[in-house]
Amino acid sequence: MAATESEPARVVRAASAEPLSVRAMPLLFVFLWSTGFIGARYGLPDAAPMSFLTIRFVIVVAGLLLASLVMRAPWPQGIDIAHAAVVGVLLHGVYLGGVFASIDAGVDLAVAAIIVGIQPILTAVVSGRVLGEHVTRRQWGGLVLGLVGVALVVWVKLDDGGSVRGMAFSFLALFGVTIGTIWQKRYCGRLDIRTSGVVQFSAALVPVAILALFVEGWDVTVTRDFVFAVAWLVIVLSFGAITLLALLLRRGTASRTASLFYLVPASTAVLAWLLFDEQLGWLTVVGMGVAMAGVALVNASPRVAG
Repeated sequence: MAATESEPARVVRAASAEPLSVRAMPLLFVFLWSTGFIGARYGLPDAAPMSFLTIRFVIVVAGLLLASLVMRAPWPQGIDIAHAAVVGVLLHGVYLGGVFASIDAGVDLAVAAIIVGIQPILTAVVSGRVLGEHVTRRQWGGLVLGLVGVALVVWVKLDDGGSVRGMAFSFLALFGVTIGTIWQKRYCGRLDIRTSGVVQFSAALVPVAILALFVEGWDVTVTRDFVFAVAWLVIVLSFGAITLLALLLRRGTASRTASLFYLVPASTAVLAWLLFDEQLGWLTVVGMGVAMAGVALVNASPRVAG
């Protein structure tokens, strides 16, 4: 009787057979997600955070709705609508709202990034209980190593991190992206990305618009930088990065996908150096290497016996 191929062997064989475009998806996601902090820096001087996000979400809903109708994409039904709405409020409303409010309150971009960068640890802990995903010792080591790398990247900026109120917004964002990612993995993995996106962003739009109108008093000044920031965040982040996140969650575990967020602060630092001439110190470079090593450990394919 022929030996049955083991599960690790199937994983390795499938990964090696994937085209380059598929294998490049994680790195592309990291780059696109990192530009969200850059876009916030461009746009927030001209708009309050919730007002900024309201405009962004309205455009995204309109674009996804048009695409869904033209392509006749299947719509979620029944309880799936509620699940998509929960993901939208958490992943777009709470996470993005928290990050934007944190930066607006004076928290340094890198400090906000490292707080949200704790997400892979929380995701690994929660997904193990909720999704039944097994995290190996090697992956735990990678998660911890990645956290150390993220801390090194922004260590020099921690002394100028902003107010306690601003930090609280960053931790609120951390809660939103962690729970939202796990909820997406558990309940929304089979939903159409276009139509579920309409539901998600519509659900997030409601509380964000209420805050923009009744708390901020609709504070927006239309400038060239603001228009560029909105266009970039809508096209690249809301359409591009969010779609990639959903695809990555479908292809892998929640903890492995979340580990990619460890690379975001380092990637953001590089973009800031290129666009704003912010210099990279040796500690930042070392931290980048440590974070990348941690991600490599988490995402490494299992060894296959010869």
